[in-house]
Amino acid sequence: MGVSGSNPPGNSKPAGPNGRRGANGPPRAGAAGVRLVFEIRSELAAGRDVQNRILDVLRENGFEGNNFFAINLALEEALVNAIKHGNRLDPGKKVKVEAKVSAKRAEIMIEDEGPGFDRASVPDPTIEDNLEKCSGRGILLIEAYMNRVTWDRGGRRVRMIKLNKPDRAAGH
Repeated sequence: MGVSGSNPPGNSKPAGPNGRRGANGPPRAGAAGVRLVFEIRSELAAGRDVQNRILDVLRENGFEGNNFFAINLALEEALVNAIKHGNRLDPGKKVKVEAKVSAKRAEIMIEDEGPGFDRASVPDPTIEDNLEKCSGRGILLIEAYMNRVTWDRGGRRVRMIKLNKPDRAAGH
């Protein structure tokens, strides 16, 4: 499902009453924020489109600097994990994405139709024996850059929260 009034690539469907599009761009959050809902085929291009739509809404609602970078990185990693590792690039399987954005926080949930995984069994990529292995780095980045991350539904769904706090490095 996408923001009402538009359908991103990937066979998405319109959003419910909370998803709205402003006259000159993406939805803007009111007091309660804005909710975006997407359902896409397991294609990397569809994932990038959803990522860009969510990033547009984040910008419109004051996310910038380190906060914006963190969400962009975590969102990309989570979408690629769902499409590539969860659904194994099977275009017959869907990825559901829901984002709730306000000026104070962003909450993003991504769910695939794959077999799932046990978070506790993913090797720590920072341990010396695992430094040259290709698994676990995306999960490490997601958990490092977001304020809160939970995995549920057998590892098929990730929920990520990022608070929009002033960047200390920027002197705010």
